[in-house]
Amino acid sequence: MRGLILFDVIRSAILALFFMVALPALADEEIRFDKEPLLIQTAAGKVLHFTVEIASTPDQRARGLMFRKTMADDAGMIFDFDQPRRVTMWMENTTLPLDMLFADDTGTIRHIKENATPYSRDIIDSTVAVKYVVELNAGIVAKLGIKPGDRIVSATTTKKAK
Repeated sequence: MRGLILFDVIRSAILALFFMVALPALADEEIRFDKEPLLIQTAAGKVLHFTVEIASTPDQRARGLMFRKTMADDAGMIFDFDQPRRVTMWMENTTLPLDMLFADDTGTIRHIKENATPYSRDIIDSTVAVKYVVELNAGIVAKLGIKPGDRIVSATTTKKAK
C-alpha cells in the first residue's frame, strides 16, 4: 500500500512538473503574422501611419495579441473577418490594454472601444456588422483624435472581394 501511495505522489509531481513546463511553452507557440502599413484617414484631414500584423486565419484571429508584453506606439493588429458580421472580442490572456477600432467593409470606423482591460473576459461587441477590427495600444485613439467615421486603409482593406 505504501508503494502505491509513493507511486501516486511521484506521478502527481511529474504531471505537475510537466504542466509547469508545457503551459508556458504553449503560450509561446509561434503563430506567424504578416505585416503591412495601415493608414487612418481622419475626418479632420489627418493621415496617421501604423504598421500592423494581419490576423486573417481562424488560428491567427484566435491568438491575436495574446501574451504580448510590449508593442510599439505605431504598431497594431488588423483582424480580417472575410465577411461583414457582428463581432465580439475579449481580452483573456492579453496583457496589453488596447483600443479597438471596428470597421465595415469600406474601412470606415463604425465603433471604438477604448482602453480594453487586460485579462478581462468581458465581451466587447462591435455593435454593428464589421469586417475589420484594428487593435492599437490603449490611449492612441484619444491621443490622435480617432473617431467613428474615420477610415482605415491598408492592403487588407482594399483587396478585391474573393
